[in-house]
Amino acid sequence: MDKVLIRQLKVETVIGIYEWEKKIHQTLLIDLDMAWDNRLAAATDDYQHALCYETVSNRLSALITEKPIELIETVAEMVASCLQNEFNVQWVKVVVMKPGAVPHASSVGVEIERGHI
Repeated sequence: MDKVLIRQLKVETVIGIYEWEKKIHQTLLIDLDMAWDNRLAAATDDYQHALCYETVSNRLSALITEKPIELIETVAEMVASCLQNEFNVQWVKVVVMKPGAVPHASSVGVEIERGHI
């Protein structure tokens, strides 16, 4: 299986359940593994057959920052749904990390997989 990868997409957004969190921006780091058949893009060296990292990154950043969200679980589901519905990605693994959320951990996060390989 071919995959397109994006690592540590940094998104500054309003995220959290506490009142003080709803007044500040915090950083989320997102890792994506997206099933994508790269053979045609590689054989033709043609961008139109590739999954564009920049387009995906920009769309997800806009999605995550359009309104405050309380849970990183919600972010993960939103990202997976967007990739499947808007970009026709058949399978995706999404990891959402929230650095500094817990004092004694460098980061906390969730990982989901959606779709079929």
